[in-house]
Amino acid sequence: MLFEPRSGRLAAWGNALLAGLVSPDEAVLSIVGEDAVHRMEGLPGEAGPVGLTLALRRLRALGVTGLRVALPAPGHPLGLSGPPEFNARALDAEEAVIAVGAAVGLVPEVYEAGPAGDVHVSVTWHCLPVREAPPADVPSLGEAERELAEALREATVVLTRLDVAGSGPVAEAALSAYRARAEAGREVLAPGYPPRAVRVLALAQRVDLLVSLAYENGPGGAVAASEMAARAEALRPVERVARRALVAAYNAAVEPG
Repeated sequence: MLFEPRSGRLAAWGNALLAGLVSPDEAVLSIVGEDAVHRMEGLPGEAGPVGLTLALRRLRALGVTGLRVALPAPGHPLGLSGPPEFNARALDAEEAVIAVGAAVGLVPEVYEAGPAGDVHVSVTWHCLPVREAPPADVPSLGEAERELAEALREATVVLTRLDVAGSGPVAEAALSAYRARAEAGREVLAPGYPPRAVRVLALAQRVDLLVSLAYENGPGGAVAASEMAARAEALRPVERVARRALVAAYNAAVEPG
């Protein structure tokens, strides 16, 4: 499955809305996606949780001119700027959105209910104060694209060397689905993003998919615990590059290329 973080959808379509390129209804429908409902709580001036349409309007009133994505992981506070309390919440969720023009950030909390096959998903975005400072370790689009090209080569070499089914039937089926989705013209970013950002996002998703397949398809030929550890160690920098590129792509609407 291609990685499409909720923070990415919120930032991309929120940026399109703030730029006047889409309607509030179109932005909200695209942000919610297949979830049942999204709400935002903790917004200044609001006593309780509010729907996304009102929330996005409130953010604009607070002076927000754009939205950035953060995709932190242990030891890698990618896209974060503090304070520690916000960083901890974002790290726990593995994603966050940082506002441009106002010192607030948004961290999603996901709730699931219902039986398998009929799961009802709702999301609450917690609005919290953030430090106005440059985000950590976010590359330019150009840097991200160069890193990704190398990471894709490295991932292929690693999967082959560690005897992972990275080019087997399961991986081929997943990559075929990826290509079909791209060819169907599905909009992977909102209006207003440069073509290079769309290209970087698509390539980052492909690299992330290959890494995910390496972990999900069982041990392959690496049956020993030490060999499994070697696989994780070898793929970690590739995964890191993919996350950096995802952030660069989603942030392209508010960052120089």
